[in-house]
Amino acid sequence: MDDIDIGTPQDLSRAVTPGGASTSASVAGGAARPVEVRRSARRRRTVSAYREGERTIVLLPARMSRAQEEHWVGVMVERLAARERRRRPSDDELMARAVALSGRWLGGRARPTSVRWVTNQNGRWGSCTVADGTIRLSDRLRVMPTFVVDYVLLHELAHLLVPGHTPAFWAELEAYPRTERARGYLDGWSTAMSPGSQSQPGDGADFADDADDADDADDADDTDATDDGYLSAQG
Repeated sequence: MDDIDIGTPQDLSRAVTPGGASTSASVAGGAARPVEVRRSARRRRTVSAYREGERTIVLLPARMSRAQEEHWVGVMVERLAARERRRRPSDDELMARAVALSGRWLGGRARPTSVRWVTNQNGRWGSCTVADGTIRLSDRLRVMPTFVVDYVLLHELAHLLVPGHTPAFWAELEAYPRTERARGYLDGWSTAMSPGSQSQPGDGADFADDADDADDADDADDTDATDDGYLSAQG
């Protein structure tokens, strides 16, 4: 979590009615993303930002002035984008990582033909097509810790060996020591992002995974821990 001094309460004396305001922001070399500003009277000296689907959510103290809001939205959007750029490997690097994980934890038996990021998987973290050995990961994972991305990769690699979520499938993942922690992380994120949730991403969104590119409605592999993609600035 990043810490920034945003000023004393006296510097933020202008009261603003709490609520959400939408705008858009872009960073150098990137397309504009919709930004939603959410103000809270309980938030006093912290500014936070995180992704919610295609939107960027920026959380501010209710007393911030409009000028301060504009400043901090710009700062947090850029910081969030910079963190994502540092974290997200290329498709080639993702493929190399999958091969390495297969070798270490699955005896090299899972041999994907391609591994790539996709932007159209908002209801699942990853998917694979057993017939051609292709794996796709949701780009929502780009802000998450490496051990979580590794788990999702391993999950899909295991599906190349065992379709479906059978005991034999889960046995393939037993060797990876962070399986339960990663599942807890994703489960916490799912809970935080669900409609009506009063929590925020910081504990861990929905992970529905399939083995053959068809929705597996009766199984959601979800996931604890702290959300490294959740930026916060505080004094």
